[in-house]
Amino acid sequence: MDDATTTLLRYLRTARADLRGKVDGLSEYDARRPLTPTGTNLLGLVKHVASVQLEYFTAVFDRPSDVSAPWLAADAANDADMWVTADETRASILEFHDASARISDATIEALPLAAPGRVPWWPDDRAATTLHQILVHVIAETARHAGHADVLRELIDGTAGMRPGDGNLPQRPADEWSAYYARIESAAREADARVA
Repeated sequence: MDDATTTLLRYLRTARADLRGKVDGLSEYDARRPLTPTGTNLLGLVKHVASVQLEYFTAVFDRPSDVSAPWLAADAANDADMWVTADETRASILEFHDASARISDATIEALPLAAPGRVPWWPDDRAATTLHQILVHVIAETARHAGHADVLRELIDGTAGMRPGDGNLPQRPADEWSAYYARIESAAREADARVA
């Protein structure tokens, strides 16, 4: 692999790990429950991202996959990849995520960034693509959903940051976080009053 591929793959792997880690230590209910009016949930995000990357790194480049994803079948219910049924286990979704990652990595490691592909679900005028474009697309998708997962996990139990001990998040005691929150809330109310 060239340096650019190595760098892009490192970013993808980091975003994947951050997203996958958001379900660690949660009850089955908390890992699955909808936390937004549109049903966004942590384990569903993991399932969705794994599904997306599997499709992009296999179908687009005519690469093999022995991983089954019945929720992606033509006759599957709408948005079946965005949530986890009671019959689907957390372990099976995490195994699917890991298998999807292995298969995707094999494609990324085997092909040059300029390798041509075709996205059958994109409009014809832009369906022709390259591994480079798809890799950037999937990194952006994974990072976006990892950000969603950051917020959802904080809403569930207050765990914040990309992973435990995240150096990008200031370490403050609860009372300092409360004061920081109050300062932001006060500024928002003051700005609203000024405009009104």
